[in-house]
Amino acid sequence: LLGERLGAVPVALGHDVRAGGLAEGRIGAGQGADRFLFVPLGTGIAGAIGIDGRVESGAHGFAGEIGHVVVRPGGLPCPCGQRGCLERFASASAVSQAWAEACGDPAADAADCAKAVESGDARALAVWQDAVDALADGLVTALTLLDPRVLIIGGGLAEAGETLFTPLRDAVRRRVTFQKLPEIVPAALGDTAGCLGAGLLAWDLLDTEPTGTIPTTATPPEVTT
Repeated sequence: LLGERLGAVPVALGHDVRAGGLAEGRIGAGQGADRFLFVPLGTGIAGAIGIDGRVESGAHGFAGEIGHVVVRPGGLPCPCGQRGCLERFASASAVSQAWAEACGDPAADAADCAKAVESGDARALAVWQDAVDALADGLVTALTLLDPRVLIIGGGLAEAGETLFTPLRDAVRRRVTFQKLPEIVPAALGDTAGCLGAGLLAWDLLDTEPTGTIPTTATPPEVTT
């Protein structure tokens, strides 16, 4: 509809996570990698499968939905209709809920849990480790299927830095057998990844290459009507 309104101007439309993955793969944490997997840990968990500078969307537009891999059979019900999905245990919202219940503060969130982990709180450590273990189980399934060279973790939970990445790398390392362990790195572009990815989709429509450095904190132009 927007393309019709704009006439000759091509319009790019992309899934938010896959657009973010495209940006991370081309100009962010996965730059230069021929195969990568981008997994943002936010309200839910999704994923973007990167192959040679593009992101695979799948036959029906659902490729990369790692958040709905069942890691705890018979576990918590998920809105998708299954029980035990990864995002019910390892998303930022899942950690927030688990920590709020554990500490008795309904306003507590995942960031509060990470701070409590850093201070050595035993309840927080238990909540955090449960999430890390579930995440590692899901990621090893993805590694087995996709064999990425780089695994990029983003979203709100990744803002905990090494409080997340140190135990996560250890947990994944313990689980791999024949699989090749990828480099596990934090996302580089933050909340701007989706916007930058949408820009890259538009550049692809024009069949040109972006020139110069794309700013990660660009201010949108003022729009008048």
